[in-house]
Amino acid sequence: MRRRGVTVILGALITALLAAGVMVAPMPYVVLKPGPTVDTLGTENGTEVIQVTKGETSKSAGQLRLTTVNVQSQVELVWAIRGWLSDSDAVVPRELIYPPDRSEQQVQEQNAQEWKASQTSAETVALRELGYPARVYVRKVTAGGAAEGVLRIDDFITAVDGTPVTDPGQITETIRAKPAGTTLTVAYERAGKTGTAQITSKADPKDGTPRIGIEIDTKQPHPFEIEIDLDKIGGPSAGLMFALGIIDKMRPEDLTGGKIIAGTGTIDDNGDVGPIGGIPQKLAGAQKAGAQLFLVPKDNCAEALRNARPGLPMAEVATVDDALTALKTFTAGGIPKPCSAS
Repeated sequence: MRRRGVTVILGALITALLAAGVMVAPMPYVVLKPGPTVDTLGTENGTEVIQVTKGETSKSAGQLRLTTVNVQSQVELVWAIRGWLSDSDAVVPRELIYPPDRSEQQVQEQNAQEWKASQTSAETVALRELGYPARVYVRKVTAGGAAEGVLRIDDFITAVDGTPVTDPGQITETIRAKPAGTTLTVAYERAGKTGTAQITSKADPKDGTPRIGIEIDTKQPHPFEIEIDLDKIGGPSAGLMFALGIIDKMRPEDLTGGKIIAGTGTIDDNGDVGPIGGIPQKLAGAQKAGAQLFLVPKDNCAEALRNARPGLPMAEVATVDDALTALKTFTAGGIPKPCSAS
């Protein structure tokens, strides 16, 4: 009996140790959790999130909060179980966040690059909304090219053959649509003065493509400087809220109406709002922060509806203009366009 008792005790101990080992063994999953929310109109660690110099800014009574997701990359069974039981966390395969062919550091570096790119696009869109459009300019004049001695570096190209120019692609398409040797009328602005020039295109020696011998790009002249001081978050999903924050700070009217508005969404230079990941966690974070409205990218609406939070209405946005309309409607006491499942 004594030997049998010892055997039972040893068996139970081994079973417990095995169970404990399983509980703490790494698993091929990550846990997505609600991350911090940040008021783009406020301060973080004592510093303004959006800083504007050489220009007047206004104060808002409310908040425009970007939302984030925290990724727990080292997951044991106990954490996975907690995540599966949580109404705000999500347990997903590790390769969805960290692809097998890339290290965590590489993913983080890409997230940092996307974070910076989102800020640049947000600034571009906000400045255009404020009356400072992006303009096409001459970055380089090719020696021996058709435009040499006619156009200069930093000239703004405003039209080609009477067609207004709003992006570099228009110039290229217009030139290539006509055979080499065609004389084009190019309207430009130089040092604040307008002018026109007749430029005859030449065939590229390599492929015969009609060209006028300039390299072009876009820039957005404006009298002030904008800097976003928030570097501990990655990814492109804060673009929408950054754009709204810049617009709100530089317009005299308060876009928030004293309310707490949260949201998410990528943004491109045209002001289109794109889908993001982590909607359930971002909704939970926004609710915890006291948000009274959540701005949802149109393509995330179906998922958002499946994970709706009580007392947190959601507005569907596909562009920055949609978001501005939603804010105006909501702060006036109306109901913005709600998320639809389609």
